[in-house]
Amino acid sequence: MVDRGSVEVLYDVEEMPPLGKAIPLGLQHVLVMVASNVTIPIIIAGVVGATTGETAFLVQVALLVAGLTTLLQTIGIGPVGARLPVVQGTSFGFLVIAIPLASEYGLSAIFGGAIFAGVVQVLLGVSLRWLKSLFPPLVSGIVVLVIGVGLLPAGINLAGGGAGSENFGSATNLGLAGLVLVVILVTYALGKGILSAASVLVGLVVGYLAAIPFGLVDGARIADAAWFSFPRPLAFGLTFPAAAVIGMGVMAIATSVETIGDLAAVTKGGAGREVTDKELSGGVIADGVGTAFASVFSAMPNTSYSQNVGLVAFTGVMSRHVVSVGAVFLILAGFIPKLAAVIAAMPSAVLGGAAVVMFAMVAAAGIRLIAESRLDRRALLIIAVSVGVGQGMATVPDLVAIAPEQLRVLLITGIVPAGFLAVFLNLVLPGRETGTDSPLGAAVAPANITTDPARPTDPARPTGPAGAPDPAHRHDPVPPADTTGT
Repeated sequence: MVDRGSVEVLYDVEEMPPLGKAIPLGLQHVLVMVASNVTIPIIIAGVVGATTGETAFLVQVALLVAGLTTLLQTIGIGPVGARLPVVQGTSFGFLVIAIPLASEYGLSAIFGGAIFAGVVQVLLGVSLRWLKSLFPPLVSGIVVLVIGVGLLPAGINLAGGGAGSENFGSATNLGLAGLVLVVILVTYALGKGILSAASVLVGLVVGYLAAIPFGLVDGARIADAAWFSFPRPLAFGLTFPAAAVIGMGVMAIATSVETIGDLAAVTKGGAGREVTDKELSGGVIADGVGTAFASVFSAMPNTSYSQNVGLVAFTGVMSRHVVSVGAVFLILAGFIPKLAAVIAAMPSAVLGGAAVVMFAMVAAAGIRLIAESRLDRRALLIIAVSVGVGQGMATVPDLVAIAPEQLRVLLITGIVPAGFLAVFLNLVLPGRETGTDSPLGAAVAPANITTDPARPTDPARPTGPAGAPDPAHRHDPVPPADTTGT
């Protein structure tokens, strides 16, 4: 175990736990993300009126591609891949574009537009080394915080049984979600070693088994699933209507911002350090390559999964090899539909009990990043405006109903407006901290010892070492964050 200040790392990025521990830890990652991963193709299949066989195929390739693209992130090929414990899966961000495209042009338009989106993401990833000064800890922290807060309603909806379900908010659903949450907390607090680290897996398994007597696990779907099936590439073809290319290209920018936040969160929340330039660039490039590759196998665009970022922060297991083990399970599920059906049959309420914790951990990682900055009045103003406007638009989507469709899609995520405002305000407001505090750079300067030309040191104020103002006599409403433990 590595102790990095306030963050305990059970297994570091390059460490490989014994296989007996790596397997349950990897499976834990799969169970946390699988419901989200298979929900999107099911929704799209319903939009186009797909047959049962076509729907099963879309679910199958979603699992297979998620496994392969996750390996691309964890193992990497040349400049592609963050080589961090990052799980890839089908992206909800593209869903708002995919639904109207599927209705108007069919599935082939989604996959054609996604190839262009992948190219956009690769170009962004290559350019990030020149854009790194735009993302100091304050800006990255705001993006991560908005991601986490924005995910919480999804977690609560799952805990209630899934938005729109007939028994939403029933005592059974809430009881199952509460059971999972309690089991996770008790196992984490009282368990030791692997049992504590795999507390989420324990909670999900207990919840799954408890749901069976209530008839919430669809055994018929498991029985009907085939034992083996090899997915056929380009099953639905590729077309490139202008609406698909433009819409998917715009959403590629939005999901790249989210990936930047996820990468910053996984290193800060899981290892107590900043994401490096190479990790960030490789991660976004892998997002693009994975999205384009997914289209070839008729899978939806892929992106990093924030709930798994929260899982890393919760368990302290930073090993990328553990996530690689989880990716192998996803690949197996992609070739063995019956195994996929067992995993996909997990009730929403069971997953919701774990999702609430995972999503909140993402928000907590954002707070940790923000705390790296000097929290003076300027920083508080940037946080207030960025989070307020971004999350406000996400909460009240009708606010931007008059905006063009492509712009509205970006605004209602909350992530893009918050990220844009954070970058813009950090650039234009007086007293900007230098680029050396960027989490994307190799060197990180102490955030609370910044020379601010807009606020010269008052000679009458007592000073500390090297002429820095004595923290005991600061006039800022909020004291600087303690960065000694990072």
